Amino acid sequence: MSQYKYQSGFGSHFSSEDERCPNSLPVGQNSPQQCPYGLYAEQLSGSAFTAPRTENVRTWLYRKLPSAVHKPFKRYEGSKYLSQNWDEQPPNPNQMRWKPFDIPAKEQETITFVDGFHTVCGAGDARARHGLAIHIYLCNTSMDNSAFYNSDGDLLIVPQQGVLDITTELGRMTVSPNEICVIPQGIRFAVKIDSLSRGYILEVYDGHFCLPDLGPIGANGLANPRDFETPVAWFDDTAGKEYQVISKFQGSLFVATQNHSIFDVVAWHGNYVPYKYDLSKFMVINSVSFDHCDPSIFTVLTCPSLRPGTAIADFVIFPPRWSVQEHTFRPPYYHRNCMSEFMGLILGRYEAKEDDFAPGGGTLHSIMTPHGPDVKCFEGASNAKLKPERIADGTQAFMFESSLSLAVTKWGEHTCQKLDAQYYECWQALKSNFKI
Repeated sequence: MSQYKYQSGFGSHFSSEDERCPNSLPVGQNSPQQCPYGLYAEQLSGSAFTAPRTENVRTWLYRKLPSAVHKPFKRYEGSKYLSQNWDEQPPNPNQMRWKPFDIPAKEQETITFVDGFHTVCGAGDARARHGLAIHIYLCNTSMDNSAFYNSDGDLLIVPQQGVLDITTELGRMTVSPNEICVIPQGIRFAVKIDSLSRGYILEVYDGHFCLPDLGPIGANGLANPRDFETPVAWFDDTAGKEYQVISKFQGSLFVATQNHSIFDVVAWHGNYVPYKYDLSKFMVINSVSFDHCDPSIFTVLTCPSLRPGTAIADFVIFPPRWSVQEHTFRPPYYHRNCMSEFMGLILGRYEAKEDDFAPGGGTLHSIMTPHGPDVKCFEGASNAKLKPERIADGTQAFMFESSLSLAVTKWGEHTCQKLDAQYYECWQALKSNFKI
């Protein structure tokens, strides 16, 4: 994996050319009359042309053939559990917890990253460019001579088991558990694996992920821009094969064929790029006095809505850290929220629910559905000696949080057969300690 090269920085304007073709980037002109090496110039726009400069994102690609050179798209039936039908199940406000989702053995059925999309819940409409979907990916086979792109929005990918070897139009990157990557809308990519792979995907329709504002925190903290990495230019030099281009468009999948490599970009420059981030580099901000900050203090990335301070989706983590507060119930407080909260566990044991919440599973606490520490956690934290201590070592839990009310799919509630019907029992032994 060491041959993969990266540039650092979030939101930067990058330029890159494959080292096999020096001076392949035009100088001072995006679309010259004739590009170096006989390449074609193609712009990939991730925002409206007239978007404000601070929000305007696009990248110029210099490739062997334009991406328009392909046969017509036809319906693709490979993914059985990808859904945008939020009405297929009656609403369910109950707390939900899923046991780890099963990865099919290769001997049973070969499933690629794209075929392994399983939609758990979501809201909104990709056609209206508003909403999100949460998926689990379960795959046992690499994508071969094919690539995928999402016309509906950005994909934030959180591997939980297995390393993802991702080739994008702009270059290659490896993403391991405890790392994440974001593939922006429209960028084509392929995923290879060397073992059974499982993870989580947050898809947003409205806009793009960005870093949260820091406010009183100041200039430094949380996820620092310099720790994000984007690949450098690399092109596939093979020829004479047929390739599949799979597109997710308005919630459905389509496929087209072409007789040249999808990954033929020799050089590029711009600020619309795929990127990865190592979650261990997150700079935790926490209380050193009493009480504790709201979980928003752990936000890595956000996709803002049109309402200030309110997100279509936040990606929040609960990493290893020191717990220092005095005269305080330190675990997460009992809570009802105007946001939807989907939690996943990459590794370890989550401090608020150490039993029965396992890596590769999930929980969903819907809008205004109460939740909080289980009996064991409450009793232990209420009587613990309050001294500085490390918590969550060897653990990485995360949350997809949204202002939208999420509907669970039929696969999520029934077909996967992983929904834990006894989840509610973890609070039933809590007793009244009220005294006069």
